[in-house]
Amino acid sequence: MDSNSFRLDVSSNWVPPFQVREIFLGSCHMGPTFPAWLQTQKNLQYLDLSNASISSIIPTWFWNISSNLQYLIFSHNQLQGQLPNSNIGEFLPNLLFLSLSGNQITGTIPDSIGHLSTLEVIDFSSNNLIGTIPSTINNCSSLIVLDLGNNNLSRMIPKSLDQLQLLKSLHLNHNKLSGELPSSLQNLTGLDVLDLSYNKLSGQIPAWIGTAFSNLNMMGEIPITVVDLKAMAQDHNMSISSLYHNRSSSRYEERLIVITKGLILEYNITLSLVVSIDLSDNNLSGEFPEGITKLFGLVFLNLSMNYITGRIPKSISKLHQLSSLDLSSNKFFGSIPTSMSLLSSLGYLNMSNNNFSDKIPFIGQMSTFSELAFAGNPNLCGTPLIIKCQGEGTNKGRSDVEDKIVGGFVDQWFYLSIGLGFAVGILVPYFVLAMRRSWCDAYFDLVDKIVKWLLFRKRMTYAKNHAQRK
Repeated sequence: MDSNSFRLDVSSNWVPPFQVREIFLGSCHMGPTFPAWLQTQKNLQYLDLSNASISSIIPTWFWNISSNLQYLIFSHNQLQGQLPNSNIGEFLPNLLFLSLSGNQITGTIPDSIGHLSTLEVIDFSSNNLIGTIPSTINNCSSLIVLDLGNNNLSRMIPKSLDQLQLLKSLHLNHNKLSGELPSSLQNLTGLDVLDLSYNKLSGQIPAWIGTAFSNLNMMGEIPITVVDLKAMAQDHNMSISSLYHNRSSSRYEERLIVITKGLILEYNITLSLVVSIDLSDNNLSGEFPEGITKLFGLVFLNLSMNYITGRIPKSISKLHQLSSLDLSSNKFFGSIPTSMSLLSSLGYLNMSNNNFSDKIPFIGQMSTFSELAFAGNPNLCGTPLIIKCQGEGTNKGRSDVEDKIVGGFVDQWFYLSIGLGFAVGILVPYFVLAMRRSWCDAYFDLVDKIVKWLLFRKRMTYAKNHAQRK
């Protein structure tokens, strides 16, 4: 009955005359109250009640529903209440997949979460959880996916997360996490996905960001959205939209929000095609990480709204596949490298509100962008800005004068050549005929014969036409 719109309307006192191991009722209407009959099912191994219109508080007996339970999916409902503070590891010792995403669960993540040592997927995303990420979560040594995005979690990212050596996907985006990016994260060498977007992280962009992960396909904004760091330097055909679990209905679907060219795009099925770094809208400082220019497969790069300083490296021209570049609202200074004109795939550019200076290299691909791409840089000059570079106006005036002089000189020679040609055409035959009397007589005899022949032809034509009229 999974993925249908059936409505299961039973009494709150109903006791089903059966014991089942698997219940697939995703997208079936079972709410708004929590289905009390579930507590009678003691052999459950698989329970999927996602998107079932349940909007009540989670009952206390729910966590002790079945010691055999391996898959528990209650995502996309309106469940309320808090996660239990008791040791749920004792009640659910075999749990592999736990998804409560898209609900209204409040409170903190209990330390007892660390007792679920068999868990492979934890998805608490899109709830109202507060507090910190418990350090005990590192005891979930089998964890492959940890998604705590879209909550109100605060304080620092636990350094102990590096003990989750099997972790492939880590989503901590859209929270209130602060502090620097812990260096211990670089020990998570098996990561495919890292999303730390829309937090309050600070400090410099780590030097190891482009070299620590051999498999990383995506990294959320710091807000980091980075898809394929080290792997960006080579082609790959890996599909990362759903990497986890064999049963189709229990897959954890990867997703990523990418902001590029002023648009908000969400990727899931086509996520493996996205090659993006988005560090926008945070408090990051330091200089432009030159290691990024080694990511030859990079398509989207957004470092806007930070405190990044320094110059743009000339090696940025190595990013031949770069389609969108946003460096706006930072503290970059110096000249815009001429090598940027070689970025032939670049379709969107925003370098506004920085401290760039000198003349804009308005050549190649750079000549396709308007003044909006360079606005807010008071020391920039040249096309397409209205502000002219120093000496540019003088040189233009001088060139105009030179053009007039050269143009007048050309005009004089043109008319002189016409006069000389006309004189030569008249005088040369005259002198030739005057010097040879015999040539002169022969020439005029020929002219007389031609004139007489033309007159004869004219008379014959006239006589013929006159005879026809009669």
